[in-house]
Amino acid sequence: MQSCTSTNRTLSWFLQLERIALRHFPQGTNTEGHRIRDYLIAGITFLCVGLSSLFEMSASVERQYLLGTFAWVFLAALLLGENTETRVQVAIAVIFATVGEHFASIYMGGYTYRFENVPAYVPPGHGMVYLTAVAMARSGLFIRHPKKITLFVIGVWGAWSIWGVSGYPERGDAVGALLFSIFLVWLLIGRSPMVYLAAFFITTWLELLGTAVGAWHWAAIDPLLGWPQGNPPSGVGAWYCLVDAVAIGGAGPTLRFGQRLYNKLRYSVV
Repeated sequence: MQSCTSTNRTLSWFLQLERIALRHFPQGTNTEGHRIRDYLIAGITFLCVGLSSLFEMSASVERQYLLGTFAWVFLAALLLGENTETRVQVAIAVIFATVGEHFASIYMGGYTYRFENVPAYVPPGHGMVYLTAVAMARSGLFIRHPKKITLFVIGVWGAWSIWGVSGYPERGDAVGALLFSIFLVWLLIGRSPMVYLAAFFITTWLELLGTAVGAWHWAAIDPLLGWPQGNPPSGVGAWYCLVDAVAIGGAGPTLRFGQRLYNKLRYSVV
């Protein structure tokens, strides 16, 4: 009887822990429909990343400006069908990520672009990457299968991180393992876990292609921690999740501030 009571308590504790961990995940019902727009956004962004990588193989600064112009046009077109909150989120993501790029690349030297700059296509590219993560997260596929997608991402990303610190690769990746651990924390405490999971797919595609064609390369030793890191680090998607979290968390206050400012100006004129 005592053993049975102990088992029930343990089971109850695990169920309570699961409810806390999954409180921000969708319920995985089959009633959510598929919107073509969500998959179209993702498809266009994945395609643009692939094409940009091909152009980067024989790049010049002038070509980077051309790619940047196209990226801004595509981002503006994709935002036409989005609501105000999403547009503000994208704007915050672009600003925050661009500042972060200059700090992490130009100042810290954690990674370096081909011409030791921040290419013109990077700011709008961050906007497209963020919007893609949002579109995938709200798609019928992600809403219907949250647990399967979560297990897939953790399994693949975790295996990649373990490989990086196993001693088999020529280049260690302790930073990648740390970033993956941070991602797991984001996944448990963040309010938008499906966005973070979706970011894994687009950022992994982006980082693997970008480093493969030499558009940028990561320093062998992280300048801040002094730890070895891969090219790219296995957990690099955690940095993009930070951008997502700032964009999502900052949109509400920004909209409220804008509304108060608008009302103040309007009444002062009247």
